[in-house]
Amino acid sequence: MKEKAKHYLNLIINSIILAGIILFIIGLYYSMIKAGIPYQDPPLELQIQYAINMGIGEILSKNGVLIAIGGGVIRLLLGLIWRKWI
Repeated sequence: MKEKAKHYLNLIINSIILAGIILFIIGLYYSMIKAGIPYQDPPLELQIQYAINMGIGEILSKNGVLIAIGGGVIRLLLGLIWRKWI
């Protein structure tokens, strides 16, 4: 029973890490592709669109990295705990 619970917990943590990586990649897409290089003298509408896309990209990238690192740390700590106790 313990092995089954350990296996499912590992799957959940791996999916959290994967979700963080996917969020990071989507954030990079928004920052690099959608926002791109800012125009030299854009009209106000393009400035607003650039700022929105760049903001979305920054937030998604930051959250993706935090989620992936948090999941990795939890996975590492649980691995150390399981080695010591089990």
